[in-house]
Amino acid sequence: MNDPHIWWYVTRTSAILAWTLMTLSVTWGVLLSTRVLRKVADSSRLQDLHRYFGGVALLMVVLHMVSLVLDQWAHFSIVELLVPLQSSYRPIPVAIGILAVYLLAAVYGSSLLRDRLPPKFWKGLHYTSYATVLAVAFHAGLAGSDVGRWWYVSLSTALISLTAVSVIVRLIMTSRAPAALPVAPAVDVATGYEGELADAVGRLAARRAINAQAGPTLATTVLDRAPDWTTAAAAMVVVDVHDAADGVRALRLLPLGGGDLPRWEPGAHLTIELPTGQTRQYSLCGDPAVRSHYDIAVLRDSLSRGGSAWIHDGLRPGMTLQVWAPRNHFPLVAAHDYLFVAGGIGITPLRSMLDSLPSRRSWRLLYLGRSRTTMAFLPDLLARHPERVFAYARDEHPARADVPAAIAQLTNATTEVFCCGPEELIDAVRAATSPERFHAEHFVPVVRTHVGAAKELTVDCVRSGIEVRVPAQSSVLEALESQGVPILASCRRGVCGSCEVRVLDGQPEHLDSVLDDDEKGELGVMYPCVSRAVGTRLALDV
Repeated sequence: MNDPHIWWYVTRTSAILAWTLMTLSVTWGVLLSTRVLRKVADSSRLQDLHRYFGGVALLMVVLHMVSLVLDQWAHFSIVELLVPLQSSYRPIPVAIGILAVYLLAAVYGSSLLRDRLPPKFWKGLHYTSYATVLAVAFHAGLAGSDVGRWWYVSLSTALISLTAVSVIVRLIMTSRAPAALPVAPAVDVATGYEGELADAVGRLAARRAINAQAGPTLATTVLDRAPDWTTAAAAMVVVDVHDAADGVRALRLLPLGGGDLPRWEPGAHLTIELPTGQTRQYSLCGDPAVRSHYDIAVLRDSLSRGGSAWIHDGLRPGMTLQVWAPRNHFPLVAAHDYLFVAGGIGITPLRSMLDSLPSRRSWRLLYLGRSRTTMAFLPDLLARHPERVFAYARDEHPARADVPAAIAQLTNATTEVFCCGPEELIDAVRAATSPERFHAEHFVPVVRTHVGAAKELTVDCVRSGIEVRVPAQSSVLEALESQGVPILASCRRGVCGSCEVRVLDGQPEHLDSVLDDDEKGELGVMYPCVSRAVGTRLALDV
């Protein structure tokens, strides 16, 4: 630190690194929206690297600004660094750089808060990253001290060219859309479906014939405008219904308004409103990279409350359903080695995880079921991954599977274990796995009881501007609904997570099975269908 120019060197180096990393982050983001990198790594790793580039770029910018304050020759003041047009040194280029800093902070902050922001707002804000890199290029060209040196010119040309190519690729991808086609009309189940089925099937067949020339997937545009997924449910047409196994019905849904569907990550689920008025959650079981349609599979539940029975008995191709954008409480984390444990229909979220992993990633699947004929997707999984899939059908063995022994045989010290299925299976896998490496999704709620007797509480609905009294014998959700506070809810048992609300004040008593309590605390959310409050007041963002 004896060199009087040390901070000047730090300033120049951090600026160049920040520009380079920002360009890489933008380019990586464009590549993520394609399938180019699918063979390189799984989506969670790719997303982490994208955010890493942006985060380190922001750190380099902060270092650049701090070094400008510490450098005894440049010696910028705090005001000159934070307020545009206050610098005596090249005020306009410096102002452009300051604006770029604020844009970069907003873009990176939005990526961390993506789950809490409206998708449309997040998308628009994220697109300003292109403007950010462009502003940095102007700032570097007009304010940089190394302009004119051969290495600086070469680096600048490379970075600007890479940014330009990324923008062009993004524009091409955004503008690419098939011609609009007519679609089967929505069908009122109460008035009968058979009279319009012929037209629906004919239109769908014509669409399949056209798309057979372009690729294996169905059309992504079926009307003249795309649905707005950011405000409410969107209409989707059922284009395929078939049996994935005995008692398991597989569905393919296509957007009625066309365009790419909202992005989703492995482990996500859809909330669907049935014509009966019920809302239900079903795990997505397709490839997350495919944006043209959604695939789900529904088990006929002997204890059905009406949802699965209607899907098996009443749903036909050509019908339309109201569908909310995917949500995810069971995300796939980055790891070198995975073990997936599925029990029955618990295979559905795990299948999307398998499809998202590159072929070179190490993973194994332990799949348990009553019989092979009832295990959805088993023939396909065995055909594609014979060395990785271990099936255990109960009717083929005299004894139950020894889950702890299987876990010990199929894992090592770094294996991340993902489990979905009956509670008995989840409990057995949890007992045989380190807590920090165990991930599960529940189909039925874990039994959790109040600490002491349930008591009356008051909920401040901050957004609605009203105060709601919740009797001891009523759930928070029921009380809010009785006062007309709009909340999407489905299972009402603390499993699906559809009624998630943000907690602004007060301490909730978590009685759900959606997320770990620590995670809910970090996110600042609760699920009012079953959870209450430790005290007597809560303030919610509703």
